[in-house]
Amino acid sequence: CIIKWQEASNRGAAILRYLGEQVPLIYCLETEPQQGEEEQKVEQRLLYPLECFLFGEDPCVGLQKLQQYNSSSSAQQCGRVFKEGETVYSCRDCAIDPTCVLCIECFQKSVHKSHRYKMHASAGGGFCDCGDLEAWKSGPCCSQHDPGTSVTMETVQFIFSYRYMLVWKETYELSEELKVQEDTYFCVLYNDEHHSYDHVIYTLQRALACDQNQAQIYTALIDKEGRKAVKRGTLSSCQQAKDNIRHNSEHIIQIPLRVEILHTAIMAHQTFALRLGAWFQKIIGYLVGLREVFCQVALEPAADNNQLCLISRLMLHDAKLYKGARKVVHELIFSSLLMDTEFKRQFAMKFTEHYKQLQEDFISDDHQRNISITALSVQIFTVPTLARQLIEEGSVIKVIIDTVMDMMMEHLDSNNRFQFQGHNPDKFFRVQVIFHDLRYILISKPSVWTETLRVKFLEGLRIFLHFLCCMQGMEEVKRQLGQHVEVEPEWEAGLTLQMQLRHILAMFQDWCSSDERVLLLAFQECHRALMSCTNQPFRSEPTDSYMCKQILHARPYKVSEEPVSIHLPISRLLAGLYVLLCQTGAIQYLPDFVDPLNFTELAEQPLRCVVLAAQVCADMWRRNGLSLVSQVYYYQDVKCRDEMFDKDVIMLQIAASKMDPNHFLMLVLLRFELFDIFNDNCSSKDQEVLKQWNRLTEEMLYLIIIIAGERYVPGISHVTKEEVTMREVIHLLCIEPMAHSSLVKSLPENESHETGLETVISKVAIFKKPGVSGHGLYELKKECLEEFNPFFYHYSRPQHSKAEEAQKKRRTQEGSDKALRPPVPPPFCPAFSNIVYLLCCDIFIHILKRIFQKAAEDRSNRWTEPMIQRVWLLLALLFMYLLIDTDVFAFSETGSRHGKSLFHFLTKMKSLPSLKAQNDMIMWNLQMFEVVKCLREKSGPVASFSSVQDKEKAERKRKAEAAKAHRQKIMAQMSAMQKNFIESNKMLYDNVPESSSQSDTAASVDSRVAVGPQQGICSTDWEAQICILCQEEQEVQAQAPAMVLTACVQRSTVLTQNRGKTLSPKGTYPLFMPPDLAVGTHTGSCGHVMHATCWQKYFEAVQNTTRNRLHADLIIDLENGEYMCPLCKSLCNTVIPLIPVEPSKLNYESAEIVGQHLTLERWIQIMSYTVSLIQIDFQAEFRSILSFGVQESPKFSRSITEMLGVCANTVHRVGLQTAPNDLCPYVPVMSWNTCAYTIQATDNMLQEEGKPLFGSLQNRQLSGLKALVQFSAAQRLKSSQAVIQKHFADMLAVLVPVPNVENTPSILEVDFFHLLVGLDLSIPALYQEAAVDLQPSAVSSAYNHLYLLHLLTMAHMLQVLLASHGKHTHTLPESDATLKCNIFIAGVTGFCVEGVKRGVLPFLRCAALFFNCLTGVPPPEELSESPESQLHLLCSYLSLPSNLFQLFQDHRDVVTTLIKRWCENTAISKALKGEIISHLVFRYPHKRNRLIDLPEDYSVLLNQASHFKCPNSSDDERKHPTLCLLCGVMLCAQSPCCQEQLNGEEVGACTAHAAICGAGVGMFLRVRECEIVLMASKTRGSPYPAPYLDDYGETDPQLGRGNPLHLCPERYRKLLHMWQQHCVLEEIARSLEVLNVMFPFEWQML
Repeated sequence: CIIKWQEASNRGAAILRYLGEQVPLIYCLETEPQQGEEEQKVEQRLLYPLECFLFGEDPCVGLQKLQQYNSSSSAQQCGRVFKEGETVYSCRDCAIDPTCVLCIECFQKSVHKSHRYKMHASAGGGFCDCGDLEAWKSGPCCSQHDPGTSVTMETVQFIFSYRYMLVWKETYELSEELKVQEDTYFCVLYNDEHHSYDHVIYTLQRALACDQNQAQIYTALIDKEGRKAVKRGTLSSCQQAKDNIRHNSEHIIQIPLRVEILHTAIMAHQTFALRLGAWFQKIIGYLVGLREVFCQVALEPAADNNQLCLISRLMLHDAKLYKGARKVVHELIFSSLLMDTEFKRQFAMKFTEHYKQLQEDFISDDHQRNISITALSVQIFTVPTLARQLIEEGSVIKVIIDTVMDMMMEHLDSNNRFQFQGHNPDKFFRVQVIFHDLRYILISKPSVWTETLRVKFLEGLRIFLHFLCCMQGMEEVKRQLGQHVEVEPEWEAGLTLQMQLRHILAMFQDWCSSDERVLLLAFQECHRALMSCTNQPFRSEPTDSYMCKQILHARPYKVSEEPVSIHLPISRLLAGLYVLLCQTGAIQYLPDFVDPLNFTELAEQPLRCVVLAAQVCADMWRRNGLSLVSQVYYYQDVKCRDEMFDKDVIMLQIAASKMDPNHFLMLVLLRFELFDIFNDNCSSKDQEVLKQWNRLTEEMLYLIIIIAGERYVPGISHVTKEEVTMREVIHLLCIEPMAHSSLVKSLPENESHETGLETVISKVAIFKKPGVSGHGLYELKKECLEEFNPFFYHYSRPQHSKAEEAQKKRRTQEGSDKALRPPVPPPFCPAFSNIVYLLCCDIFIHILKRIFQKAAEDRSNRWTEPMIQRVWLLLALLFMYLLIDTDVFAFSETGSRHGKSLFHFLTKMKSLPSLKAQNDMIMWNLQMFEVVKCLREKSGPVASFSSVQDKEKAERKRKAEAAKAHRQKIMAQMSAMQKNFIESNKMLYDNVPESSSQSDTAASVDSRVAVGPQQGICSTDWEAQICILCQEEQEVQAQAPAMVLTACVQRSTVLTQNRGKTLSPKGTYPLFMPPDLAVGTHTGSCGHVMHATCWQKYFEAVQNTTRNRLHADLIIDLENGEYMCPLCKSLCNTVIPLIPVEPSKLNYESAEIVGQHLTLERWIQIMSYTVSLIQIDFQAEFRSILSFGVQESPKFSRSITEMLGVCANTVHRVGLQTAPNDLCPYVPVMSWNTCAYTIQATDNMLQEEGKPLFGSLQNRQLSGLKALVQFSAAQRLKSSQAVIQKHFADMLAVLVPVPNVENTPSILEVDFFHLLVGLDLSIPALYQEAAVDLQPSAVSSAYNHLYLLHLLTMAHMLQVLLASHGKHTHTLPESDATLKCNIFIAGVTGFCVEGVKRGVLPFLRCAALFFNCLTGVPPPEELSESPESQLHLLCSYLSLPSNLFQLFQDHRDVVTTLIKRWCENTAISKALKGEIISHLVFRYPHKRNRLIDLPEDYSVLLNQASHFKCPNSSDDERKHPTLCLLCGVMLCAQSPCCQEQLNGEEVGACTAHAAICGAGVGMFLRVRECEIVLMASKTRGSPYPAPYLDDYGETDPQLGRGNPLHLCPERYRKLLHMWQQHCVLEEIARSLEVLNVMFPFEWQML
């Protein structure tokens, strides 16, 4: 075929005919194709021939020849296209803007790894900017993508001319070359964003009669690829399916699903065209030359002038393509046109040319933006040089804003202003996205301006101002009187629009400031736009207002009566431009561009906004509903304030600097509607009105404080942006110490999402590192506290109160006065210097006098304390200005005229009891008044501001020293009194040590041995317990009503030595615990005690109340008996009855006599014989066999017996995952097993923490263990004696010969501590008779415990030796088993002895804990001190020889026979030959399980996750790689591809894995989300903070902040302890209790 193509006159037609023949034979032959076979055919029949035709020979050979012309086979740019969820990195130091990102491979090989970087999850669609010189200030290339040279290949142009294969429509017509005769069709269902998963699944089930599983598969593929053929057949059958689907989908929502019928040939060619996209990417990735040829073909104008070029057609068809096709086209553009600067420019011009049409298509489309061609704007508009070219050549600013205006024309009202009532939120959201493109264009301001750039920029600015005119005064509100507003007006859209424009407005101002002429022309245009706005600020003629011989000529207006709008973007933009004119010095040229400004008119609208906020604060607008409250909140919030509230303040400062100060204050009083009140022309007795006046007065004074005192704006005073940020941080930290993230959220961001915090934080604050919980905090340095301004204008009311309270508290602790004086502000720039005259003018003094007069009258309804506080601060500002600024001093003749009256009022204020709290501030103001007076009169020594402060400091120091001396005097008197008391009661004190030493001597006589004939006396039984529910106290007695401990029973794999082992199926009864401890049953308790009856009532109440609670099943499982502890809210599922410890009545003389006759050999004979008699049910001679005594068994009350059954049934049910069955013979076995496993887990925890065996456990843990052991011991009384005796016989058969017991496991196949617990707790059943309840006497029990312990210790030692065999000794020659063992034991060398000691130590530690809880004998005190060197102490406590090998010598006659029997087992024979049996032989001591080791740098984990491939899926869709912290396996979570069947139910990969790895308990790290997930069952889980912190001591869930993260060992250790202590289930329940879940997460699908 290749030769035919080459020889054909029309090669394109020849190739098309071939494709027309082959493609339908490969694709779309069936509804469910075999992917592997299909791809193989495509490679062989289609792609390989095309590659051969392209290279003219074998592709491998041809490509190798071509690559010889290139010095580097790698491209200069990486260009890796990001998938959704993939982690990307941005350098905060080197990136031109935040959109410049690197893939993880390039980041790891770049210099940016050591810089300040951020990481976040990509939304998909972008590509790696490595190698793009314009994206980085430095380090543009990683080591892999250093620039190389390329050779343009000219021999391959024609292959890409067949570009029509990439463009297709949903059409039924094919060209002549591609037509086929077959008449088969597909019914194709397309993806949309209107229908949910469940809707589509339901529709498919109804329409196609398929099962749910098949419908789910179809739906998943439709969502992933964008479409799926759901039926193949004739045209009529497909039409029927289409009608059914549309009909059924319309029942759910009004919009039907999109369904089309396509011919099979069309589907085949479309599918192959999609495959060709990936093939093109591979081909052009070989060589730069191939890529250039492709770009030329893609951008080449069509032969027909009416036709667009290929890339334009592709872009314009984008909205008509389905999701899978779009992705292929976008990736092809990424890998070709955007990899070369020139082609990128040409593509950008085409993109701008079609921009409006593309955005219209996107807005009418329902797909997300990340799969729209419009998302490519970020790749071209953010390139600085390209942005300049697009502005100059393509007028891109005008194009973007025109597009927005066209989209929003429908929202214009009759006044040509926006009105968003009843708008479409989805469409409005899509329109807002266009503003991102405008921000991208403006993100990098030009350093050099050309005339063309000026013209085009100002043209765009004019269009932008026209848009802002439509916002100026939009959505006006009018105060509602009488009746509350019925329908809340729409307000979110307008404020959302303001937020979108926030950075754009700042960027326009930034661009203007870089060129003086542009700045002046921009101010001119902005002023013209403001004057042309349709919303005129006045509706009546001006009138004259009089106050203090001052006349104001202004138009009347009342905010409380007239319409007012919070949206004034043009006024605020004008204020920003004016400040820039002052900052750059261009203000001097302003008269040449605009007529003289009317500052009263300019200030009018901003002043209305401020008054509106004040009136809302005074509750005057409460009938207007929450919409207005929300608008005012955002008006002053950090998200909007820099372009709203702050700009209004600036405009008022501009007006105050240019207007007569008296006139300005009169205007303020008029707009605050306080003019008549301060003119004494208005009065009222209505308390509500008086309250409003007072509040408005407070707000008016606050505004004057802001106008006169707030100067931290570049251009208003000589401050830098860094100083502005520093002041913001200081005032935030004056409230309280804050975390880094809280500070960032409270600071305004620039267009690059930077706050500037990092550059200043170290200068003003000290970082306090976090502990194992919480987060790091920044604490303000003491020297910065002087900068605190109690009326900082960015404080909200709660923040102001908290800051004031915190600073007063600090000053009280330091012994300072409570006067919160304002800091000295920086001086105004010359253009704003006149503002300070506000504080010296007649109107200001008049306002102060009126307020003082009201306070002096002491009528509480006429003034408020906050009002007086603001007056003190204004006076303090005035006095400081008078001392600092000589001009103000000269101007303040007015102040001197009123000085006496002011001083009179100040003195009077001091004596008012209602102002006692402000005495410090009054005194400070009086002192400052005297200083100013002295300076004015030039009489006496001139005091200074600093000297006054020095005097105050000296006085405070003197008072503090006096207080200290007084305290010392009192302490000395107390000390003397104590000495006198001791002297007078000397006899009493002398007797105390003597009595205590006697008691110590008496105690030392007690035996500290827990086992055998020397067993000590039980020192403590249960103390009297108090029920946590009824608070009644009760003794723990056998016949008393039951007292119970709350407890939680759960399966556990904490001790497993074989993680991942398939756990035993349900219904398997483990009489013998395997040595690998694969899964056990743990019982823990919080240690809280209740009466059994109280617990039952509480449990019933919990069940009744919880059933009606929303999602209560996620917190506690009522069906399984779960509840929360009433006191500590720990999760519990049973109770353990408290059983009193039987007092030991051991007669040591009798015990010694018995011991002389009852040797180990004799004891074994008796036990074997006894068991054989039991088995033949012959009990007549039973009493004669028990030659060493019996006694009567204890009797328990009915309630204790009932609670024994409750606890045992729970342990049995949970441990074996079976239905409750109290008649099951293995109920007591599970009780013994949970007792043994819990003790082993406790010992494991103590060893992990390096704590001693005794004395380290908390009381709750010790109580729980003691109760559990006594409960397990009492099980023999609750169960059938025959069953207990049978279990004892089976267990004993492991050690000694027992007739009629078969299939006994070898000593390698059992865990000996579990065996010890089972044998010790079941042996009393041998003494039971049918007619009499008997149990062994104290002597019998002592010897039973002793010999069982000896036997088990020897067997365990042999187990340890066998496990180490082959590692320390050579294989023995063949001989009989007994000889082997004897030689083996006798030939143990020194190092092996130490190995055996280490191996046996955990067994002895657990035995010591067990016998301590069982007998109550206290251990040696040394065991409570150090965890080291415990073996001889443990041996002494357990009545074992200090040299354990002495046991084999002491019992050599018995041991030889037993060893011979033990070694007859096949497994042991193999072990002796050196053959290791992996499933039987384990290391001793067992390794302590820990969580896996995590890397210190979190980016290493992200790198691992980026290389993670789902084992069940080959696609590149977003995965959720999740790491199991127990075993280290990476799983594909939350994905249908890895779901498994668990107990007949579909569950996610993590749930299925947790069932095997953790017996249902899981601890997973979601790598891309940086979040721990705790799981306890299929339905329960909770998120938990990851143990990774940033440099500021905070976690970063979802990588929201993107700061570099590092492992915190303490927090990871806390996770380890949570898992080892079996607290995962409890943590989940507590977190869910706090979260109050409304929408439950399907944990089983994780």
